[in-house]
Amino acid sequence: MAGGKPSQVGDSAKAAQANADADAKPHYHGHRARLRQRLLDGGTDALPDYELLELMLTPADPRGDTKPLAKALLKQFGDLPRLIAAPIEDLRKVEIVVETARGPVTRRLNDAAIAVLQIQRAIALRLLRQELRERAVLSSWKQVLAYVRAAMAHERTEQFRILFLDKKNQLIKDEVQQRGTVDHAPVYPREVVKRALELDASALILVHNHPSGDPTPSRSDIDMTKEIQKAAAALGVLVHDHLIVGADGHASLKGLGLM
Repeated sequence: MAGGKPSQVGDSAKAAQANADADAKPHYHGHRARLRQRLLDGGTDALPDYELLELMLTPADPRGDTKPLAKALLKQFGDLPRLIAAPIEDLRKVEIVVETARGPVTRRLNDAAIAVLQIQRAIALRLLRQELRERAVLSSWKQVLAYVRAAMAHERTEQFRILFLDKKNQLIKDEVQQRGTVDHAPVYPREVVKRALELDASALILVHNHPSGDPTPSRSDIDMTKEIQKAAAALGVLVHDHLIVGADGHASLKGLGLM
């Protein structure tokens, strides 16, 4: 009998410690594992946006509860695509009030969280770009618009981008030629044509963004397009269109009869 008591005491202590450890685990300890399993079992549509975002942010905060932050981010940016498309400078300015068991807490996105979102953006853009490379661009106009909007619609400064196409109108190269201010990016027709010749491109699609959100072409947009058209035509390079993208939509100069 005497020999059994220490064992009983030891078993009781271990059980008590196990219960204490279980109580100490955060409520979301098994939640992430369940989310991952639902994703693996049900595919990409198995989780709503906020739960996908929870899992995405886990590496940035492996010991914290990412659900309140995920919901707050979606509320602030409107939806997951807009959040993923947000420029780094916008993400650094984010201040979100998250309700916790201890009350409201103001949080900023750390670099790890911003990096996770930028990785998702990079992957999405590369997938869209690959789709363009695998088919004739002019017969995949929806994919073109999806790509340029994802790449540029939410930028805070102007960018001038060119899609260089071969004789079959397949994408050779996609390049940002110029970056500028909130309302201007300098464009030099000679440089545009020179680069087209270097890449042996037969046609171009010009693209730039309006950080104001309004994609309406300006007089200078129209004049610059005509200058590039004239310089390109002299060397047998066709300009198919000039797209202007913004948060509020897009405009096609060709569609508007402006080129």
